[in-house]
Amino acid sequence: MTHRSLWLLSAGIYALAAAVSPAYAQDEAAPQAAEEQSGADIIVTATRRASPLSDVPIAVSAVTAQAMQNSGATDIRTLNQLAPSLLVSSTGTEANGSARIRGIGTVGDNPGLESSVAVFIDGVYRSRTGAGLNELGEIERVEVLRGPQGTLFGRNASAGLINIVSKAPEFTFGAKGEITYGNYDFWRLSGRVTGPISQSIALSLDGVWSKRDGFYKLVDASGNKVGDTNDRDRYFLRGQALIEPSDALSIRLIGDYTHRDESCCGASYVETRERRPAAGGGYTTAPFNRISAILAGQGSVFPADPYDRELTITEGRNYVSKLKDWGVSGEINYDLGAAKLTSITAYRNYKSRDYGDYDYSGADLLYRDPNTFRQFRTFTQELRLQGSAFGEMLDWLVGGYYAHEKLTLEDNIRFGADYGRFAACRLMAGAGATSNFTAQQLAACGSGLATQALITGTQANLNAGLAPAIRASLIAQGMPAAQATAVANAQAGAISTGLGNGLRALAAIPEGSGDVASRYYQTSENWALFTHNIIHLTRRLDLTLGLRYTHESKRFSADFNNNNATCAALQPALSPIATNPQLGSAAALAGGILTLGCLGNASTTLNALDLNDRISDGELSGTAVLSWKPIDALLLYGSYSKGYKAGGYNLDRFQLGSTGLNVIPAVFAPRTNADVTSLRFAAEKVDAFEIGLKYSQPKWSANIAAFRQEFKNFQLNTFNGTSFVVQNINGCDSALSAARTCAEEDVAPGLVSQGIELELSATPIRNFRVTGGFTWARAKFADRLVGSGDGRVPLDPALFLLPGAINSNAPQSVTTASVSWTPEIGSSGLSALFYVDGRMTSGYNTGSDLFPEKYQDGYAIVNARVGIRGKDQRWAVEFWGQNIFNQDYTQVAFSSPLQSSSPATSTTGQFAQGAPMANQLVSAYLAEPRTYGITLRGSF
Repeated sequence: MTHRSLWLLSAGIYALAAAVSPAYAQDEAAPQAAEEQSGADIIVTATRRASPLSDVPIAVSAVTAQAMQNSGATDIRTLNQLAPSLLVSSTGTEANGSARIRGIGTVGDNPGLESSVAVFIDGVYRSRTGAGLNELGEIERVEVLRGPQGTLFGRNASAGLINIVSKAPEFTFGAKGEITYGNYDFWRLSGRVTGPISQSIALSLDGVWSKRDGFYKLVDASGNKVGDTNDRDRYFLRGQALIEPSDALSIRLIGDYTHRDESCCGASYVETRERRPAAGGGYTTAPFNRISAILAGQGSVFPADPYDRELTITEGRNYVSKLKDWGVSGEINYDLGAAKLTSITAYRNYKSRDYGDYDYSGADLLYRDPNTFRQFRTFTQELRLQGSAFGEMLDWLVGGYYAHEKLTLEDNIRFGADYGRFAACRLMAGAGATSNFTAQQLAACGSGLATQALITGTQANLNAGLAPAIRASLIAQGMPAAQATAVANAQAGAISTGLGNGLRALAAIPEGSGDVASRYYQTSENWALFTHNIIHLTRRLDLTLGLRYTHESKRFSADFNNNNATCAALQPALSPIATNPQLGSAAALAGGILTLGCLGNASTTLNALDLNDRISDGELSGTAVLSWKPIDALLLYGSYSKGYKAGGYNLDRFQLGSTGLNVIPAVFAPRTNADVTSLRFAAEKVDAFEIGLKYSQPKWSANIAAFRQEFKNFQLNTFNGTSFVVQNINGCDSALSAARTCAEEDVAPGLVSQGIELELSATPIRNFRVTGGFTWARAKFADRLVGSGDGRVPLDPALFLLPGAINSNAPQSVTTASVSWTPEIGSSGLSALFYVDGRMTSGYNTGSDLFPEKYQDGYAIVNARVGIRGKDQRWAVEFWGQNIFNQDYTQVAFSSPLQSSSPATSTTGQFAQGAPMANQLVSAYLAEPRTYGITLRGSF
């Protein structure tokens, strides 16, 4: 659909509304504005039953459509402003986002992982959080359920749930439209038409189109603008039919389609220094970063302030993000008299293509080619039967669920034209005795002007150091001195020559080498049986008992095709050197060529490598809640919940054969189908305890909850600069062995989140509403960690900072507040709108590996909106601003791909372990800057 078509569609919706509105809606009064309601009035379906928020013994944040409109929310990210326990961010692609509740969630763009925070839209599970980052259209409300929700909502809600309910068709005609213009040339048009076509059928149509320039400027090496990125160009359509042939039967049919064709997502350098440990603690800053120097010779630019939002990327490698997401669903509710039957059937097809510059620099190192894509095809079916028994003492519910999903991923990562020289120069710059190069020499090496000369010099330096060491070893073994000298010189010469040849071959890797058609296939099938029952022990005392059994199976296969012959040819000559620790820096350099230079796949023969595997698992989850209402206005409750998140496969071939120990022989071993086990990760499980209080009056309400959540096999995903590491995190009650493992009977929760939450709302006078929220949550790893539930796998070395630390993207304190005032203007029916909301967040680390360089200081975000509205809100003109104080902050920081001397010398956090330097470059996906604009709104 073209932009012109979308404009015509919006205009047509407006014209239709204007033409028919006098006949249907002239005298219809607008419903009471949501800002005049108290929180107790909001009806939620957190227990699969429509209940007032104040009567639900679960920690729930309910956000109405009016509240989202005031805050400018068009997707779930803006819920951060209104729900203090929630943090939503987007990373390498907006097709996949991440959500955390109480400091727990899944971060990173790895399609093999489902989120710990489930997303449901109109009762249909969306397997990836990114679905909620699309336009939502007209919604009724959003519910944020905190804590495990596995009993009613299934696996993959181990941390919580975001439940989005769209606005259903209405049997009274209505139409509305909205047009918005803002800075960055932002346009957004939306419209909705709803009404009856008969006494039993009502229809509705929602449409949204938005377009905006990018937040980042793309500049060349001279600083001249050549484009932008992180723009917006998308549209969304949703059609619905509500069929009510009788009072007992209701059928709701929904079809939706989302299309995006955007440039996303760029990242800015936030750390480019090289630091060295200082005597007595701390560190000093080196005159230059050797990695930055190499990249500078290849055209990279490092701005002094990342929030200037100026990026240099390789010409012709622009970021591309294309998405098509569509689905249909049908919900049937049939009142059988003694019970109510609910059926929800859905099919969804989600396909995104995200490719472009993968190194986020002006150097042409790595890129994803245009054939890269991911696709999810999902069928789900849920049946529920619920009713009451024993004189309404028992409110019972039983149900079943089935889901079938096919995931196809093609992920083609290729070397760019500058990669070979960069890899060779990078290794020489960090290889001990060969690392004393100037910034000018490294820049010349990267550009190719001095690469061969430096390789020759490296050979000489290695030979000079190797020959005496080998000679001493031979003499110690009894060889005569003269003979030892000759043999040592010959061996050292052969080794240094071999390494020199290896560096030359590495520097000459052809552009385009890498994956040509690397595909992953995963078929997931799960079914569940569940029951959820509320027992009314007395008029004021309830006991809720729920239980669910889930069975999950996944079939995995992969077909890797790779045309990189250079690295495979290096393996036979260099692996004997790399596996001989007596050769010191020569062994390290040989290992670097094969692992860092060849991305750990020197001998994998990835061309035509096929993998197959299958896992199957079953798990019980459940809940028990005791709730008491001593008076009508007060609810007290205590609960226990057990949650479950399915296991699966890490869809990153660079982890093939990984043992979590980075053992060199394992890296060089030929890859076989047996290596697929290294991609598995186990199911995540949580035991959660909560006590809470809800107090509601007509004009104000207060909710308080205290919680503790204990996670075993927590699924952590981190990018280590080369690959995505996915590992289960567990604690140990006993001391770790020398191999950093422990006995199975000593395995304990690896991550515990505990804290308190407070939510307040008040409407002290008509047309004035204030809300506030506060969360203190401490999501802390155990002091001793292992990587498996049986204690036999050690923690991956990339995660060495986790023990005893706070989880990433888990601020310990968050405060939110909003004020809405809609005073009447005279007696004409006009009213004004004054709205402001804010979120104040304490500092937290944004990287899953917790590198200190990825820490984000505390910050505050404020949104505001002012306007004037006509009688019954038939029209409105509003001026708005988001992030009005232009607060700079990072969503997620990550290790820039391959841009350090080695993993062992990458972060200041390793100085305590004796690392000689920290020169890992760090990039970040920055949050949006200040935006502002005007919105015109009309309804009929």
